[in-house]
Amino acid sequence: MKKISKLSLVLAVLFGTSTYAIDGNEDFNLHVLKGDGKLITFALNNVKKAKLTIYDTDGTLIYSESATGKDGILRTFSLEEFPEGTYFLEVEDSVKKVKHEITIAGNKSVLSTKAISSVYKTDSAKNSNMAVR
Repeated sequence: MKKISKLSLVLAVLFGTSTYAIDGNEDFNLHVLKGDGKLITFALNNVKKAKLTIYDTDGTLIYSESATGKDGILRTFSLEEFPEGTYFLEVEDSVKKVKHEITIAGNKSVLSTKAISSVYKTDSAKNSNMAVR
């Protein structure tokens, strides 16, 4: 019975975008929760809507989706079909676009905990308290 409960929980995480919140007052941060074989799980705090895309090193789009959540987003990706190599996960919300590296080697995948790039959108400057001269 415990195996059925655990399997149900795993399937619920794998096949849906869930609401997830992590303490913190910063704008969105990607938190790598775990990597298990070719599964990667991460959470975005303070994000209600984001575009998630995966590219290869040549910039070819491999996967794209719009994800939503009430207080944050929890997402798990299975990378079983991906050949070994380096890929990039881009997360874009209304304020910024952040890129993280995914490395797949053998039967293991690793999502970088720190962003390799972070770009704020120019439209977000209109909503700030900065004075422009």
